[in-house]
Amino acid sequence: VQVVESGGGLVQAGGSLRLSCTGSGLRFDEHTMGWFRQAPGKEREGVSCINWSGGDTYYADSVKGRFTISRDNAKNTLYLQMNALKPEDTAMYYCAAGYSDSEYLCRWKNVGYWGQGTQVTVSS
Repeated sequence: VQVVESGGGLVQAGGSLRLSCTGSGLRFDEHTMGWFRQAPGKEREGVSCINWSGGDTYYADSVKGRFTISRDNAKNTLYLQMNALKPEDTAMYYCAAGYSDSEYLCRWKNVGYWGQGTQVTVSS
């Protein structure tokens, strides 16, 4: 099983980035998928998660209204559109796959598969 993120980078505050995550070796359309992030010295936190159909989503309070999660099961790909980025969004962003509902995956991190991460840096 492989879960591979892409799309990170350096952006100024107020800017946008779109992260992508492609899964292989797993039944992508049977998994709840999520984005997590970890800043230096902090615990990994659930940012946004989405169930297998895309009909159920969860967002951390800190990103509500700025980030949008989506998925394309035909392409085995998960996305995270990040707008109005802030310096505090700076972190390594990880894609993950699990079986629980979206909120449970994000809040309790019962992840089956993790990606290697992609760095997002927001300058002030």
